[in-house]
Amino acid sequence: EALEGNTPFFGLWLCLRPHVSTFLSNLNEVLLRMKEDRPESLEADRRMKLSSLLHDLHLSSSSETPLPSHRLPPITELLSLLQEKLIYAALQSTESSSLIGQVEQLFQAADPDWLFSQSSDHQGCGLVELQMAYSSVISALIGCAALPICEDDCSSLSAAAYQSIPSRATAVSAVLTALLEKWDDGGGAREDLSDLLLAVAPTICVFSVTHFQDQAWTRATSRMAARRLHEALLRAGGWRDSAHLLMGDKDGEDRGILGRILDVLQPQLNKDSWQHCEALKLVFAWALLQVSRPGLSSHLPRLLPLSLLLNDHYKPENCMLGVRCLHHIVQNTPAADLRQFNRAEVLYQAVFKHLHTSEAAVIQLALACLLDLLLVFEKPPSLLGPSQSRRKPCRHDDVLRVVLTNMEVEHKVELRRVYASALLLYIERMGVAVCRHLQRLERVVLGYLEVKDPPEEISRLKMLEVLQKMTREAWPRMERRVDVLLRCLLRLMVDVSSDSRLSDSVRQQLMDQSSASIHLLDTCSYGRVQHLLLQVD
Repeated sequence: EALEGNTPFFGLWLCLRPHVSTFLSNLNEVLLRMKEDRPESLEADRRMKLSSLLHDLHLSSSSETPLPSHRLPPITELLSLLQEKLIYAALQSTESSSLIGQVEQLFQAADPDWLFSQSSDHQGCGLVELQMAYSSVISALIGCAALPICEDDCSSLSAAAYQSIPSRATAVSAVLTALLEKWDDGGGAREDLSDLLLAVAPTICVFSVTHFQDQAWTRATSRMAARRLHEALLRAGGWRDSAHLLMGDKDGEDRGILGRILDVLQPQLNKDSWQHCEALKLVFAWALLQVSRPGLSSHLPRLLPLSLLLNDHYKPENCMLGVRCLHHIVQNTPAADLRQFNRAEVLYQAVFKHLHTSEAAVIQLALACLLDLLLVFEKPPSLLGPSQSRRKPCRHDDVLRVVLTNMEVEHKVELRRVYASALLLYIERMGVAVCRHLQRLERVVLGYLEVKDPPEEISRLKMLEVLQKMTREAWPRMERRVDVLLRCLLRLMVDVSSDSRLSDSVRQQLMDQSSASIHLLDTCSYGRVQHLLLQVD
């Protein structure tokens, strides 16, 4: 309309109008196509980046130029070549860190469909080949952060021997975490690849457990990286926690990996080689202590031997670890399974011998383990009904007899506290059957109440509880012992009231427990204590 009055320009506009409309229409189509093709361009950029990474790793078929973005080698071929380079890099500490970093970038940039693609036309063969390829490359990666081997069985490696391990473990954890995140992004949705994760999960789990514990070969950064790796593994497999990872579902498909973890550890879990690597026993103990009833029974033949080896070791830390493992087995295995093949007797003899050691921590664990193990052999004496025949001595009597014998001659404060704490539990288990041990028990109580145990007075407080429990369980036999026990309790109250080193709370506890003990003695002696107190000056 603006050009209608201007005849020359109006004629030109009429000639160009169809071409302008076509141009604007084509321009609109181009813009729409560019908008739609943006994901494809991003995918092309990612594939180009992946090709460049392959070239940087010197794994492409051409050593001069990167592979074209539309052509990548099969993942199994890449993993096979990558395994060779990682094995070589593990021997060259200067090259391993850069190579591991490039592998991490590779897993981050790669498409999940390509990472978990099967190269073989036959689906079963392709899956097996893929599992073997990933298992091999993951083992090679972990080998770059392998712990040094101890040459002999008697000594441990120094902290300097593990100096380079934390940084390598951090890098390897990052690579494996990136791979599992790719699985979580796309690979985990394919049901045919579920066996792939189960195949590599045991090795990854062993590595993460090795490095998230506070040990000489870990640092805060490596522990954090290993913890993230373990969490990524749980997410990738849909496991709720570590126990679910090891045992799987109770009523569903067996997806637990405890058996596979033992397969990984088994070559080194023998009496000749288990001491050469410090991490082996810790990974084994971690796995064992995560498994509870009923998942433990089926693996008992494989779990029991190494637990006994640890239990019999001369080093206290290994011995304590072994007793903890045996105690966990006792608590989470049916009594019938323990009695089968005389396993319970083997466990009893293995733990009972620790009562003759001088290590307080070992004795404390052994006494707790024996308390549960005795129930496998016999009912608690406190639950036995009246019988016309005389009660025969049992294993409870054997253990209590040894404990009282050791307590009579023990002078170490730490051991006295351990024995005093455990004695109360054994008297509760014995019930009225404690009458068989009253004479020796009386000597122990008197001896422990006479010796100070500042500042918390743990031994004295525990012994006062023992005296009260003993009085309740064996009250018909306590009347004749009132004189000696009352004299000891009064002396204790005088000492406590005049001891300025005790805090008010501890002093009050001792006075209250002593008063309660005197009241019980008065009750079981039908008021005789009151007459004796009247004679006190």
